[in-house]
Amino acid sequence: MDIGTLVGQFGGFFWVILAFIVALSVIVAIHEYGHYIVGRWSGIHADVFSIGFGPVIWSRKDKRGTQWQIALLPLGGYVKFAGDANAASGKDEEAMEEVAADPEALRKTMHGAPLWARALTVAAGPVFNFAFSAILFFGVVMWSGTPSDPLTVSKLRSLPDVQSGLQPGDRILRIEGQEVPSFIGNDVLKFANALPRQAELAYEVERDGETVSTVGPFLAPARVGGVTPRSAAQVAGLKEGDVITHVDGTRIYAFGDLARVVESSDGRGIPLIVWSDGVSRDITLTPKRVDEPQDEGGFVTYWRIGVASSMAFEPAYESVGVWDALSGSVSQVGRIITGSITGLGSMIAGQISTCNLSGPIGIAQTSGAMASQGVDSFIWFIAVLSTAVGLLNLFPIPALDGGHLVFYAFESVTGRPPSDRALRILMTIGLTLVLGLMMFSLFNDIFCP
Repeated sequence: MDIGTLVGQFGGFFWVILAFIVALSVIVAIHEYGHYIVGRWSGIHADVFSIGFGPVIWSRKDKRGTQWQIALLPLGGYVKFAGDANAASGKDEEAMEEVAADPEALRKTMHGAPLWARALTVAAGPVFNFAFSAILFFGVVMWSGTPSDPLTVSKLRSLPDVQSGLQPGDRILRIEGQEVPSFIGNDVLKFANALPRQAELAYEVERDGETVSTVGPFLAPARVGGVTPRSAAQVAGLKEGDVITHVDGTRIYAFGDLARVVESSDGRGIPLIVWSDGVSRDITLTPKRVDEPQDEGGFVTYWRIGVASSMAFEPAYESVGVWDALSGSVSQVGRIITGSITGLGSMIAGQISTCNLSGPIGIAQTSGAMASQGVDSFIWFIAVLSTAVGLLNLFPIPALDGGHLVFYAFESVTGRPPSDRALRILMTIGLTLVLGLMMFSLFNDIFCP
């Protein structure tokens, strides 16, 4: 291995780690701040607010007596409230005995506060994660906008064997005599798949207020619009903008033709010829089995290489209404939650592979890949991950927020909390389950294809 290769690999590794640390630290900070600020509003004092675990590398104490710190291991964080023995909010029995005779001091502890204050404080972490996700989705949608209707050319893209007469600003009216549908859902892609398979097609466009006939490329060519992290395409080195011209020695023009070959491959290697900037190269991809959620519920297993489709030109975008962007963002959070719960249930039932569960290595790799695709992709990934972190913390496992909420539900029904001995046992079981889940997901990262 030469020095240049070594430096390139180190640079890539550094980028992955940096993206992972940034993504996780932001999400953890939001989650823990939710606990902190609602706890403060509820009259519970926070002793420590920490991003990371282990040795402290920076800290300061504010006027309220809370120590804000950054620790060496950026794999999480915690808020230690008054009366807590550890980051998992176990009870510090000695500290609680010291304030037992002082009602004012007792009220400021996590374990001496009213039930409503404790429940709101614990629930605030996941709620802040969900709200943060919705805000990020909203920001990306407002910034990016939505494709113009009718479909309008913003920028031409480089494609092989095409002499295009399209110009930026052209509003696409018809292709091969067929009226172009509104850019909603998959209508445009369905329309493209029904067009003749050839490099150039007849277009009718509106240009400067007039209808003009010209030629242009196949609307949805076999051009890579994006690469899924940890996919066969990423392993083979495919990048956005690559055009797949041949599959198994056959010339193709449509992304749909590539998809059909991959779906029927049964996992065998597929030889491709890939064109980029006037240069062609040969690669072989081996599709992976992927469990994909369906709109009507459940999962279907497909063979995939991990590339997204792309139009032959960059479409123009227009602004989105605030209400549409907001409602869509909240719906997106809901879809992630629903899909995650359904996916977990399907894994437990054995309906889909447990390899769908990623651990820290997989998340780090995805962080780096999404960051390399641009700021908007990275922000979108942070939003998705924030929802996942919030949902995970709501699982009814002792040591997680959901476990504490179960304890509080028990207390509200019986009028008394679980005994200290029962809590210690349950917390030990919970920590064991969490560590087991982490080890299982790490195993998946290393051994799943």
